[in-house]
Amino acid sequence: MTTRFVLPTVAFMALTSAAQAETLRLLTWGGYAPEDVIALFEAETGHTVEVTKSNNEEMIAKLRATNGGGFDLAQPSQDRIAGPQAEFGIYKPLDMSKIDASLFIPSMLAATAGNTTVDGEVYAVPHIWGTSGLVVNTAEAGDVKDYTDLCSATYAGKVSYRLKRPTLIGFAFSMGLDPFAAYGDEAAYKEILDQVEAKLVECKPNVKTYWDGGDELKNLIRSGEIVAAMAWDTGGWQLNDDNKDITFVAPTSGALGWIDTFVLPARGRADDAAYAWINFVSKPEIAAMITTSAGNFTASKGGDAGVDDALKAKYQASFSQEAIDNIKWYPTVPAGLEALEGAALDRINAAK
Repeated sequence: MTTRFVLPTVAFMALTSAAQAETLRLLTWGGYAPEDVIALFEAETGHTVEVTKSNNEEMIAKLRATNGGGFDLAQPSQDRIAGPQAEFGIYKPLDMSKIDASLFIPSMLAATAGNTTVDGEVYAVPHIWGTSGLVVNTAEAGDVKDYTDLCSATYAGKVSYRLKRPTLIGFAFSMGLDPFAAYGDEAAYKEILDQVEAKLVECKPNVKTYWDGGDELKNLIRSGEIVAAMAWDTGGWQLNDDNKDITFVAPTSGALGWIDTFVLPARGRADDAAYAWINFVSKPEIAAMITTSAGNFTASKGGDAGVDDALKAKYQASFSQEAIDNIKWYPTVPAGLEALEGAALDRINAAK
């Protein structure tokens, strides 16, 4: 008589789980995969995580060098996906049925899908995001609500912004133009730039200085030399710690947004672990832990609820749901447009 040995159900499940466990090789930014989150993920799923910290340029270079190999999940910004995919084929399409869409802010999920679709396939979902808009001393310049308000004669010599493309884009939207819609038509984009250039030349008497670094800008605002500027949301919230009258204001024409995403490298070999990580870190309670680590909010719906009360209050004061839905997300810049922008910025700088 043959003796049969039957594993207890719990032991069988443990062995099955171990057999299915994968090592997730994650290519990401500093602060996006904190150790406490990794520990919770590994305990819940059985997968393990290996983190390589990088930036956009390095991510693309690493994936190009390996034809999309070496990593199972990467986090480039959304404007670094459609172009590299079309040219180098370094990503694989996402299976959206494996993404829990209910965890995401709908407008961000839709915007990222739209900006990262190649040949009808979606290649990315959103994760960490931030914006540039207005940092305003509300006691001194409370009526500054949009980019072109910086040109009000009331604030002559009291505003600042950078001579960079976000200024061109922000002013275009504030003037009722849509530069992103013109990305596919160089002549139409040049026409928009000409109008924005004229406006920024007209606005020069209002500019105390064109700022270069974040510390320079913060010092200008703290000292009272300027009362309003174009800047990032986190910078405005940091200044609010020192002076409650200073804060980030989402412009009425829309803050300009960047999103760092999740993509699957073309030769990744742990897709199940990758999808598990995406859904896990998009849970509101986990998203709050990542915001604490990274300093920026995530695309998780309700992810702000568990964040430190002070930061949450600043975020909610700056971003109503309407303001979030009105964010203008940066798409990929087509070849040739950067040269047009550079020439326009040079002329603005040289204008008397």
